[in-house]
Amino acid sequence: MSTYRDEDPRLHDIKTKIRVVPNFPKPGIEARGFIFGSPIALAIGAKFVPLRKPKKLPGKVISQEYILEYGRDCLEIHVGAVEPGERALVVDDLIATGGTLCAAMDLLERVGAEVVECGCVIELPELKGRERLNGKALYVLVECFECCQ
Repeated sequence: MSTYRDEDPRLHDIKTKIRVVPNFPKPGIEARGFIFGSPIALAIGAKFVPLRKPKKLPGKVISQEYILEYGRDCLEIHVGAVEPGERALVVDDLIATGGTLCAAMDLLERVGAEVVECGCVIELPELKGRERLNGKALYVLVECFECCQ
């Protein structure tokens, strides 16, 4: 992490606004990555392709099951949403153990996309999710060391 980012008072403000909810995220709330993915796609002139939990997308989908620290889950993408050879940036709100990011990368690569890098708002470094990304670049706004305590 750069010295500038360590000194940026905006990051301190963001960290103080993060609420820790014990035993979250099951059951229920999801799709927080959309808050960040859509404007990033717009800003870089890319298309936005949602990866969602089962039965959230209409039409034909391709699924990718994966294991998380609290159980099993699944991501889906519309058939034909990504063409072989297209470059992809995976954006999510949080990286903990890396299960969701790895599943997203696996799903995109299965349909022929090249995952270039990943970006998350929050990283919980103690859970070592970054290590599961096989060297893929990961950009994080806030490292939250105290969130797991």
